[in-house]
Amino acid sequence: MAKFELKLPKMGESVAEATITNWLKNVGDTIAMDEAVLEIATDKVDSEVPSEVSGVLVEQLFGKDDVVKVGQTIAIIETEGGSVEAPKTAEVAAPIVAEVAKTVEVAKENVAPADFSGSDKFFSPLVKNIAKEEGVSVAELESISGSGKDGRVTKEDILNFVKNRTSQPVVAQTVTPVAQPIIQPVQSTTTSAVPVSVNGGDEIVEMDRMRKLISGYMVASVQTSAHVQSFIEVDVTNIVKWRDKVKGAFEKREGEKLTFTPIMMEAVAKALKDFPGMNISVDGDYIIKKKNINLGMAAALPNGNLIVPVIKNADQLNLVGMAKAVNDLGNRAKAGKLKPDDTQGGTYTVTNVGTFGSVFGTPIINQPQVGILALGAIRKVPAVIETPEGDFIGIRQKMFLSHSYDHRVVDGALGGSFVKRVAEYLEAFDVNREY
Repeated sequence: MAKFELKLPKMGESVAEATITNWLKNVGDTIAMDEAVLEIATDKVDSEVPSEVSGVLVEQLFGKDDVVKVGQTIAIIETEGGSVEAPKTAEVAAPIVAEVAKTVEVAKENVAPADFSGSDKFFSPLVKNIAKEEGVSVAELESISGSGKDGRVTKEDILNFVKNRTSQPVVAQTVTPVAQPIIQPVQSTTTSAVPVSVNGGDEIVEMDRMRKLISGYMVASVQTSAHVQSFIEVDVTNIVKWRDKVKGAFEKREGEKLTFTPIMMEAVAKALKDFPGMNISVDGDYIIKKKNINLGMAAALPNGNLIVPVIKNADQLNLVGMAKAVNDLGNRAKAGKLKPDDTQGGTYTVTNVGTFGSVFGTPIINQPQVGILALGAIRKVPAVIETPEGDFIGIRQKMFLSHSYDHRVVDGALGGSFVKRVAEYLEAFDVNREY
């Protein structure tokens, strides 16, 4: 018999950890090669971890809802035969097997979760994970004087506490961090009582995992950014006429449907090149100017939840490439086939509220970005048309652009100029252009 360590695989350049959402196999179950052992989640994308060998599951080193880093051993599989070859590893000799067993015992002790539910203080998941890994007790964690909002303990606070704990007695430390930690979903650390329905016919339904994540991200964004909105009405009559004229030929030649979304995304990418001050993120007291323009595309899922896949280097795509990227990500999002890396690295987000008939909206910024643009519904409206012969009333196709931006780093001049430039690109659309 030999033992094989099943590790959390690499899932993308920007993905460093995942949450275990469900064990598909229990200890003692037989597993075939490439058979799924557990389900994991990274932010909004769910996936399965298959086994690289055939055997019997003998150890589960983490439980449901535990956060695991890429490369960490998550399970031990016992195989028949004298050795098991993992990628780029030699045969597992008897002394190594014994060492693995010892490592398993140590890992089981290390991953025993500390119970922070009894604390009245709020600690982010990131802080709690560091506390668990460094063996910081609840009492020690509560003794740290937080430098974050409302006295919350930040990543820098606990790291400084751990650093100084080895050389001196436990002392509550106040540290002014250079940068704030990555925004984490706001979660309650206390056990909430199940609400009692006033009406006996009411139904109480717990949020699913994705809805809890979205809820946390939205609240955290509002608490982090000073949201300001600018609105502008755009005449897109030329775009509507051009699309009606070419959409049939476009689909026949490219095998893709031509919607309004890629046309709008193209204009946004151009405007971001003109106003790079919108293509940034905030890290504490520092502004990070992004080199690439990666457009997030908010997409509604069949179950009512929301996901934001990202079009990488959107400014380098022509209209055909943009249409293919929009359709591919949209289709895979609805089918639940997005990869973790598909939702990472966004520098600015666009959401199409017009799909549901909304004229405009006030979208919430997708952290750590500093802006998000909502596309309203296109409507036929009476409008004043200026001509050399005078003004007259005509029927035009118009829509509203709603721009939410972070007033901490984006003032009205920049936020308003950016959305105005998007409008200018759309209104100057060439009805004779080739695709």
